Amino acid sequence: MAISLQKGQKVSLSKESGGGLKSVMVGLGWDEAPRKKKLFGPAPEDIDCDASAFMLIDNRIQNKEDVIYFGNLKHSSGCVAHMGDNLTGAGDGDDEQIYVDLASMPAEYNKIVIVVNIFQARLRQQHFGMIQNAFIRIVDGQSNRELLRYNLTDDYSGSTALVFGEIYRHNNEWKFTAIGQGTMDNSVQELAKRFA
Repeated sequence: MAISLQKGQKVSLSKESGGGLKSVMVGLGWDEAPRKKKLFGPAPEDIDCDASAFMLIDNRIQNKEDVIYFGNLKHSSGCVAHMGDNLTGAGDGDDEQIYVDLASMPAEYNKIVIVVNIFQARLRQQHFGMIQNAFIRIVDGQSNRELLRYNLTDDYSGSTALVFGEIYRHNNEWKFTAIGQGTMDNSVQELAKRFA
């Protein structure tokens, strides 16, 4: 059974998998909260959340190729791949997925930070207070068994981006920290500057 994490909690992915963990699929999901429909005027635009992975060397992004998102779906090493952009978050299960090959990860990369931002949030006057049921889960890439899940429960009204969590290497072991930090960044590029 998958571990259900709380904000700030850390867990060893290597131990949870029973050892020999080679790869993981990071699944992210969210639903748009119900909104009142206006009697007149256009219908509100769908909220387009975009998941990204920042590959860090010494806890910093070293170059733009280390930002994996809808505009750069696969890292040059092949170790991190974004599985495609979902423009609405409609439907059950994962809305976006990021594949991480831990076994082949170049040694210089010590951390992969998983973030989600709302596309054109300021322009569309949207924020994470308009999102519900947000989660991140880590699935063993070989067995397809869910190792952990972190349901974000804080009120993120006003936040246009979220740092969901991070996968990091510590003493030759892969671990995960549930972060759940909201920010006012308006794009993946702005969010990436926090780690530059």
